Amino acid sequence: MTALLIAATLLGAYLVGSIPTAYLIGKFKKGTDIREVGSHNMGAMNVIYNVGFWWGALVMTIDIGKGVLTMAVAKLLNIPELAYYAAGIVVILGHNFPIFLKFRGGKGGATAVGVLSFLMFPFGFLIGLGVFCLLMAITRFPTLSYGIGLVVFPFVGWLHYHNGNWVIFSAIVVAIPFIRYIPRLKEIYKKAGNLGHAIRRKNLKDRF
Repeated sequence: MTALLIAATLLGAYLVGSIPTAYLIGKFKKGTDIREVGSHNMGAMNVIYNVGFWWGALVMTIDIGKGVLTMAVAKLLNIPELAYYAAGIVVILGHNFPIFLKFRGGKGGATAVGVLSFLMFPFGFLIGLGVFCLLMAITRFPTLSYGIGLVVFPFVGWLHYHNGNWVIFSAIVVAIPFIRYIPRLKEIYKKAGNLGHAIRRKNLKDRF
């Protein structure tokens, strides 16, 4: 019975992650595949730049919610700890490799935020949000800001919660979107021409 419950939880996590929010919004509002415009990423920021701010905010909220929902349900079902962590990873992989779009999805950053925010709520969520807002005010670079905001979570798990399992799990979760972002970061650096411009933008519209 436990094995069946774990399998159902992981399958559900993958299917929830696979819901292609940005793609659906792009098709609904612009009739276009969001993966073919802008940064070609199926994520909230690409929707903000190419569809509209509030639509991108909706995408971000739903994608974060996918991570929160998965972790909440897994906890409610009281499955073993390792399976609980696996559900968090699987929902991110579902976003990155959605079955509904032939496994071509996004980077998983927003969903990772949802997973880790639920795990370390409220302290981790508040610290991550604070770091994100501070860096946004300084750099005006959303991807860098929430990327560093994500990196905060393993340190919160270590320094505040003193939980080795959370440190390892959050490090794995953070690594998934970071690995996916490497080609995009190289592209940004190449187009910016120098590291200073790549990191610090003039404004939110200053995008490569």
